[in-house]
Amino acid sequence: MGGQNNRFVKYFRLQFLFLLASVAVQGQPVKRLYLANDDHTDYMWTADEATYDSAFVHMLDYHLDQIDSTRNNPPDFQARFNCDGSYWIRAYQKYRSAAQFGRLIAAIRSGHIGSPLNTLVSTYGAQPTEAVIRGMYYAGQLERAFKLRFTLAEAMENNTIPLGLSSLWAGSGAKYSWKGIGGYGSQMTYESRENRRHQLYHFTGPDSSSVLMKWYNFTENNKRISFGGYAECRLAIKSDDKLGDLKRLIGHLDALCDTISPTSRYPYNVAGAFGYGHDDLDNFTSKPFLDAARSETTANRKVRLSNEIDFFEDISKTYPNIPSESVSYGNEWDLYCASMNETTARVRRSVEKLRAAEALSSLVALNKPALFADLEPAKNLAWQSLGMYWEHNWTADGPVRQPVRADWQIKVQQQLSSYTDSLYNRSVSNLGHQIKKGRNQRFYVFNPLNWTRDDIADFEYAGSEKVIVNDLALRKEVISQLVWRGNKKYLRIKAEGIPSVGYKVYEIRPGTPKPAPDAVKVSGEYISNSRYRLRLSRSGAITELYDSLAGGRQLVRKTDNRYLNDLGSSDKRQGNPLMIENAGPVSVTVKAVSNDPVPHTVRLTLFKDSPRIDIQDSIQVNFKDVKTWAFSFDLNNQTTRHEELGAVLTAKLETRQGHYASQNARLDWQTFNHFADMSEKDYGVTLSNVDCSFFKLGKSTVDSLHETSSQLSALAGGRVDTKREDKGVLGIANQHGERGFLYQFALSTHQEGFDALQAMRFALEHQNPLVTGLVTGATSLYPETVYSLLRTDDPGLLLWSIKPSEEGIQSGLVTRFWNINPIAAESTIAFDKQIRSAWQTSHIETDQQKLDPKNGSLPTRFRPHQIQTFRVTF
Repeated sequence: MGGQNNRFVKYFRLQFLFLLASVAVQGQPVKRLYLANDDHTDYMWTADEATYDSAFVHMLDYHLDQIDSTRNNPPDFQARFNCDGSYWIRAYQKYRSAAQFGRLIAAIRSGHIGSPLNTLVSTYGAQPTEAVIRGMYYAGQLERAFKLRFTLAEAMENNTIPLGLSSLWAGSGAKYSWKGIGGYGSQMTYESRENRRHQLYHFTGPDSSSVLMKWYNFTENNKRISFGGYAECRLAIKSDDKLGDLKRLIGHLDALCDTISPTSRYPYNVAGAFGYGHDDLDNFTSKPFLDAARSETTANRKVRLSNEIDFFEDISKTYPNIPSESVSYGNEWDLYCASMNETTARVRRSVEKLRAAEALSSLVALNKPALFADLEPAKNLAWQSLGMYWEHNWTADGPVRQPVRADWQIKVQQQLSSYTDSLYNRSVSNLGHQIKKGRNQRFYVFNPLNWTRDDIADFEYAGSEKVIVNDLALRKEVISQLVWRGNKKYLRIKAEGIPSVGYKVYEIRPGTPKPAPDAVKVSGEYISNSRYRLRLSRSGAITELYDSLAGGRQLVRKTDNRYLNDLGSSDKRQGNPLMIENAGPVSVTVKAVSNDPVPHTVRLTLFKDSPRIDIQDSIQVNFKDVKTWAFSFDLNNQTTRHEELGAVLTAKLETRQGHYASQNARLDWQTFNHFADMSEKDYGVTLSNVDCSFFKLGKSTVDSLHETSSQLSALAGGRVDTKREDKGVLGIANQHGERGFLYQFALSTHQEGFDALQAMRFALEHQNPLVTGLVTGATSLYPETVYSLLRTDDPGLLLWSIKPSEEGIQSGLVTRFWNINPIAAESTIAFDKQIRSAWQTSHIETDQQKLDPKNGSLPTRFRPHQIQTFRVTF
C-alpha cells in the first residue's frame, strides 16, 4: 500500500511540475523546449540494404515498446521517435505482421512516431520536378489507406537546397521542414554557414506557397555537434553520460531563446533540438530523453519529447509573423551524381518518358481497366526508386565500398527504367489495338502534350522504300523520308496538327511520293535551312551559327577557346570528314567523329521550316576527369534563366533581381532541368537539355556567380569536389567503368525577350517526341482518323502529367498542370467525356478539396507559377 501511495505522490508531483511549467512567473515568460529523438539514415553508406532494413525494423520495435511503457505519463514526458524517411515504414510493413504494422500506424496517428514525406534523406538539386513528387508517393498511399497526413519534409546534411522544392513540398501536403547540415566534405567555409539571416522562416516558392523551415546557425568542432547540424540533441558523438549531455543541451537551448535583446538572433521563446542518431546505424536511446525532460522542466521552462510537428504547431500559433525567404542556395552534394552521369541520365530519360507512357496508358485504361494491374508491384518499386536514387551519400566514401554503392545505384535506375519501358511498350501496342485498321498499313501519331503540335514523327518500318504516307484526317499526302537510327529503319514524316493528348492516323500506300528537295543544304562544313546557316567542325563543335530571321546575326563567340557544343578539343579540324547520315525533304543529319579530346560523336539535325537544331552527342570511352559541353554565345547584356525544380530561376543574386541567395549559398553549378535560356531585351536563345543535371555559368566559383557570362558549360560528368579534410575526391571513381555516354540538346532562337512558356514548350517538344504505333484493331474503340482526350482554353497552362489514379482507373484520371507564367490564370479543363466528379488533390494524390464541374468540364484558377493536381471521374 505504501508503494502505491508513493506512486500517487510521484504522479501528482509530475502533474504539479507540468502545471508550473505552463504558467509564467511574473516577468519571466515560459520557454518551451522540444527534444526530437531520431536516427539519421545513411543508406548504402553506413551499411547495405539488408542491414539497414533490419535496423529500421528493430529500432521501430524498440521505440514502440518505449512508447507503450510511457503512455500513461503526462504528454510532455511520453516517449516519441522520428523516422527520417517513409522507407522506414515500408520496411516495417514488409517484414512485420499486419497486426504489428497496425501498431506502428496507430503510433503514427497518435503522434508518437513521426515520419516525413520523403522516402530517404536525399539531395534534390539534380532531380527532375516529377521525380521529386513520385519519390513521395508511398507516403500518399499511406495517407489514403489509413487516413493519415504527413506534414513534414526534410533535406538533411547537404549544405544547400533548391528554391522550387518548397512549392513541391507544399503542394504535396507538407507544412514544415527542418534542415540540419554537416561540415563534412563541404566546399563552403564554416563562416559562410554560421550566420543565417533567419533561423526560422517561411521557405517560400515562386508560387507563394511555403513550408515553415527550421534551419539553425551551424557550428561544428571536434568535440560537439551543434545546433544547425543533423544531430542537434547530441553534444558528443561518443559519450558515457547521455543524460548529462542532454541536460547541458537543454541549457544551451534555453540560452538560444532571447526575446529581450534588440540584436537577438533567435527572438523566440520556443526552440527545438532535433536529431540524435548522427551517423550511427541504429539508435536505441530513449530513457535519457525522458529523464532529462523531467529533471529540466521548471516553472519557467517546459521541456517536451517531440515528434517535431508539435514544435512547428507551437511556433506557428505563437509567432504568426515569421519572416519569409524565397531564394535558392544552389547545389553541393547534389553534384556528385554526375560521377555516374550515364546512369543518372538514364533515370532522367525514364522520368521524361513517363509523360508519354502514362498519357497513353490513360487512353488505353479507360477502355481496358485491368490491363495494367500486373504492373502494380513494378510501379510501386519505381516510385521507391525515385525516392532512393538521389540518396544523399553520393560521397561514396563510407563503410559501404564504392563498387557496391555504384551497383546499387544501377539497380535502382533499372527498377525505374524497367517499369517505364514496360508501361510505354504495352500502352503503345494496346492503343493500336483500340483503333480500327484499314486495308493498307496504318500507324497513329500520338502527342502527350496539351497543345496542337507540328513535328517530326518516326515510325519503325521494314517495308518498301517507294511509299506514300497519307494523313487520313486531312486526306492528303505528307512529306516523308526513310531514316536509319542505329540498326533500325524508320519512316519519318512531318506530322501536322497533332491534337492535345491525342493522335492522328496515317496510312502507308504503295507509290512514288511527290518530289521534294532536301530540307537542308550541306556544303563542306556548312549546313543551312530556311532558318539557320551553321558551320560544324570535324570535332563536332559549332564554330559559326547565323540566324536568318535576325538579319544573319552570328550567335557564336569563342570564349576560352571553346565554341558551341564544344567538348574541349584543342584543334577543331581534328576528326574524320563530316558524313551525311540521313537526308530527305523532312530533315538532314550530319555526323562528326573525333578523338580530340576523347573519342566522341556528334549528330546534328536540321529540319524543314523548323526553328529547332537537334544535337546528339556521345562519348565512347571511359573518363576520370570533369568534362563539359560548352555553349559560347555571342550575346550582350543577356540574362540567364533556367528550370530548377518546379521553378524557373534567374541566374543572378537576389541583390540584383535574381533568385540566388547572397549568403550561405554555393554558386558554381546550376540545376539544368528542361532548359536554360540566355536572352537580351529583344532576342535570345533557348537550350533544351535531356541528360545533364547541371551547368556552370562562365567562370562561376563556389562563392561567386558569373552572371554576365554568355558561356554555359553543361556538366558531362566527373567528380567536382575534394574533401577539405584529407583531399579525398568525392563521388564514384571513373564513372564506375562506364564507356558509353549520351547527351541530347536542342537549340532555338527567339526574336523577342525571354518567355518562360515558350522556352518550356520548346524543351518539352524536343524531349517528348511524337509517339508512333501500328494500328491493329478489328473494331474501333477510338476514332479511326483523329482524337483528343483533353483540352484547355488557356495556352499558358502546361499539362505536366496525366495518369490513372494510384488506386486504379476506376478512381479516375489524375492530371497535373503548371501555370508557368508570372500572372494568375483561369482555365477550363475539358475531356472528351463528361466529368462526373472532381477533386483538387495534393501532388501525391490525396484529396484536399471537392470541386464543382460545370457542364461536364472543370473550371480552375491558378496563382502565378503554381502547379496543381486534380482527380476526375467520368
